[in-house]
Amino acid sequence: MPPSELKAEQFSGYPPQARQMAVTRIGLLQQLPVCFVALLLRELIAYDWKFPPEQKDLNRQLAYLESRSAEERRQLMESFERLRLSRELERFDWVNTPGQFSEQLTAHLWATHQIDNFRAAAIDYMKKATAAAPQEPLPMARLAIVVVGQGVAENQYRLFRKLRPRGVYCTQVKSENGFRILLDAVAARAKAHPVPYGHWYIDGGTEQPVPDAGLTCLSYNSLTPVRATLQDKMQKAFQSGMPPEALRTMLAELRPAELGLGAAADGVLSRFQVSLLTEGSGTQVFSTTFVQWAAREVLRRAQPLTLLARFAPRQRARPMNELLAETQRKPELDPQGSLVDADMGAYYTWLNQQRLEGAERSSFLVWFEDHHEALAIGPGLPRATESTSPVDLAHLVGQVA
Repeated sequence: MPPSELKAEQFSGYPPQARQMAVTRIGLLQQLPVCFVALLLRELIAYDWKFPPEQKDLNRQLAYLESRSAEERRQLMESFERLRLSRELERFDWVNTPGQFSEQLTAHLWATHQIDNFRAAAIDYMKKATAAAPQEPLPMARLAIVVVGQGVAENQYRLFRKLRPRGVYCTQVKSENGFRILLDAVAARAKAHPVPYGHWYIDGGTEQPVPDAGLTCLSYNSLTPVRATLQDKMQKAFQSGMPPEALRTMLAELRPAELGLGAAADGVLSRFQVSLLTEGSGTQVFSTTFVQWAAREVLRRAQPLTLLARFAPRQRARPMNELLAETQRKPELDPQGSLVDADMGAYYTWLNQQRLEGAERSSFLVWFEDHHEALAIGPGLPRATESTSPVDLAHLVGQVA
């Protein structure tokens, strides 16, 4: 079906906010190429469960498209219009299943050697749309804190090697009550600058109690029942011989209620939790992977002002059938291997923070839990420096926060 034949009733299956946005802009949608409008609908159909920055970005894109004249829109969409689609894609129900259409479109573009043209068109469009609506200034500089090495008594691994050239490596940090100091500092930032989903605490074990200060909390252990349900579904899929493509589709279509999150008061957060476990590779069975992926997705999607990510020991690598039965037994933990994972996870978290607006003003701190090593990065701190002077963790936090 060509977009020009779109009808308001075709959006009846969309969530309330998404449906209203689609219906009120149906005139605009009818003027866009099918490959473009389907990708736009892939974002729009999930509008009700997106974080505020994602909603603002989609609103800006729609406002930008609406503000263009018919000729300007034609020129803007010309490269997308030239893409050749197969008959199967043209007949596909891209209105109600835009996510599946997107997957098949990607495969088609690769197979027909059109992916480079599509990528160039998408980059050009995003540059123009972004330039037309500059970002609003942040209420405060971003801060990310990563805690690694829980449960490690002695360590010979050289920590923070990728981050040392970018900040101050401290070797005499006073670690007493260290995590509570960090948690209180993060809670204080959230209380001082309350923003919906603007301040996060992610724990690879059991989350520690925090005051009601506007922190969004997420932990690996709190999702144990959800992971058990998901692991059971995955085991049954493997045993039935389900092909990888079908498994991916099955995971993508899972809803919170199917994993035991139906009664959750926060629909946005419950949908996000499901996406972490169904879209991430290994997030269902390795706590370190869960924390790293959760931090990545929080930074990419929620774009928080504050992030505290605490890694905990993961289970040792096992055959897949044993990994997926983790919640049915007491797994053997690997603290030292988890430290290596977390050290790399800290570096990836810093990289993802640098992709956000205001990166030049942002700060970053990583601490080896219950030990004396930490590294701080910030606009007022020297680079590639080592400090052997005793420093209180609260003072170090004050320098970056």
